[in-house]
Amino acid sequence: MNSKTNSLNWFEIPAKDIKRAKKFYETVFNITMEEMEMGPMKAAMFPMEGGSGKANGCISQSPMHTPSMTGCVIYLNADPDLSDALGRVEKAGGKVTMPKTGIGPNGFMAFFVDTEGNQMAMHSNK
Repeated sequence: MNSKTNSLNWFEIPAKDIKRAKKFYETVFNITMEEMEMGPMKAAMFPMEGGSGKANGCISQSPMHTPSMTGCVIYLNADPDLSDALGRVEKAGGKVTMPKTGIGPNGFMAFFVDTEGNQMAMHSNK
């Protein structure tokens, strides 16, 4: 890794129930996720553009994926204004744990818990 490469290549958000988690993220972010199975792992892929150099990821259900309220926090992109996505969190079965909060010139952030019990975050510029 060096200063010209992404520090994040790939992320996996643990799920107990891949269908429920997929529905939650599709509803909150107004996206469509493709499901795949890779050995013992079931996954739902976030929209991505292969070869773009952008970090990509998925929701993963397997014996090695355990949802958690502790550990790393992943900030998902909710541009242009996270208020839209955050407003759908509780309707989709999650819980907002920190409302939209200004972080100065870096935009805004918010924390939420998904349907699987993961503490997550979102970020937007507005």
